[in-house]
Amino acid sequence: MKTIPMTGRIAAAIVTATLMLTGCAGGSVDNVKTAPPVVSEEGSLPGDQDSVSVGAPVNEAGETFDNNEDGGHAIEIDGDTAEYSKATVTKTGDSEGDEADFYGENSAIFATNGAHLTLSDMNITTNGTHANAVFSYGEGTVVDISNSTIETSGNCSGGIMTTGGGTMNASNLTIHTTGRSSAAIRSDRGGGTVTVNGGNYTTEGLGSPAIYSTADITVNDASLTSTTSQGVVVEGKNSVTLNNVVLNADNNQHNSDKSDVFEAIMIYQSMSGDAAEGLAKFSATGGQISNANGDVFFVNNTATDITLSKVNITNNGGGAFLRAAAAGWGNEGSNGGKVNLTATSQKIEGDMIVDDISVLNLYLKDGSAFNGAINPEGSAGDVYVEIADGSKWTLTGDSNINSLTCEANSIDLNGYTLMVDGKKYTEGTACSGEAVEIKSEGGGIEGMQAPPDGDEPQMGGRDMEPPKDGESPSKPDGDPPAKTDGQPPEKPDGMGGPGGGNPPDKPE
Repeated sequence: MKTIPMTGRIAAAIVTATLMLTGCAGGSVDNVKTAPPVVSEEGSLPGDQDSVSVGAPVNEAGETFDNNEDGGHAIEIDGDTAEYSKATVTKTGDSEGDEADFYGENSAIFATNGAHLTLSDMNITTNGTHANAVFSYGEGTVVDISNSTIETSGNCSGGIMTTGGGTMNASNLTIHTTGRSSAAIRSDRGGGTVTVNGGNYTTEGLGSPAIYSTADITVNDASLTSTTSQGVVVEGKNSVTLNNVVLNADNNQHNSDKSDVFEAIMIYQSMSGDAAEGLAKFSATGGQISNANGDVFFVNNTATDITLSKVNITNNGGGAFLRAAAAGWGNEGSNGGKVNLTATSQKIEGDMIVDDISVLNLYLKDGSAFNGAINPEGSAGDVYVEIADGSKWTLTGDSNINSLTCEANSIDLNGYTLMVDGKKYTEGTACSGEAVEIKSEGGGIEGMQAPPDGDEPQMGGRDMEPPKDGESPSKPDGDPPAKTDGQPPEKPDGMGGPGGGNPPDKPE
């Protein structure tokens, strides 16, 4: 943006004010007031000089921004810097699939092309299909949002949404979503970086976890609640980190027949191309996790590191603490879960189930306590257990593992039998074993095969390559082709296919 060269205190004040209010030139911002042309100190316009600065959005307290066009935005910032505060934003109108979920079409507030958008004390409401509330798209794009309220009611309408390598920084938000596939903290193809500090994030819709991660997402000192779906889902080579977070999850409805398991936290690879294949990560420190139905953790078709420290975990769901097993994603015979679970000063209650194509390395450190059984129905997948630093495993059922490292007083059989590599363990015996190697080169799990010829994932009917690690997806030129039978593979719990108002099959 060019400005008129001027001298004097008055000119400096005008230029400073103009820069502070810079917004999107030519963006689709409804009801936005514009700054007047910059004038000289003598009060005259500089005639036809092309250095006049006009069109910068000016947000005044109490302003309202509305958009009801299909695919439109109430506020759009394209490659510029802008600030909005104490505004009410309302978005209606619909969109379909890829253009909205990957590239931000139809979102209420949209930042792209390296924009830096600051939002504070906002009230944002959307009511439409694929109408995300606040969307950050692309490398170098940053959205900072604080002390704001977001409500979405349509399907596929997340609260804060990040794709293509964008950045989202959120503080003290209240987000409530009621539509299907509408995570409160949401990401999709190309991911990015999301940091959330404080606030309350609640979802009610089918397939709508509080967090759906195809990005690197960190949440601190916040409250997450899901009343129908998983609390957290991590897909592919991405991560979720929770610090002093209260997570209440009640996954009680399925959206597909790919899995009959309910869980609070799901880690998987859908093979749809929306997330790079590789090692997923989930970490929780402090806070609490409460599960109302099924398992606490479910891992399938990927490899993952799970790290827990001083988290108060309550499982009222009647299921396992951890289940690593095949489901309907990936290729049969190589789509189990492979898990490194590290517990530091952590109490674990409940069984761990590892099927015959899955792997578990369990590390108990710094006084951790595990009360439960591992594979109580008999030997299945490879399991290694390492107990160190005053930690203890108290069996609550017969258990079967393949390798064990422990001190002499690390295991309380509690009247049950522990089989290690087919041999009965004698209580009070020290052991030294080896962990199971878990590889995630080029795929979620070792030996993961590419889809058979002709069955490559189709990106919403668009013929394109899946994103490579560290790359952002490029938005195709022109209109997207019509949806075809080559839809993406289903994602967890029947998140219906794209188009026609039905969300893509993610656990959102």
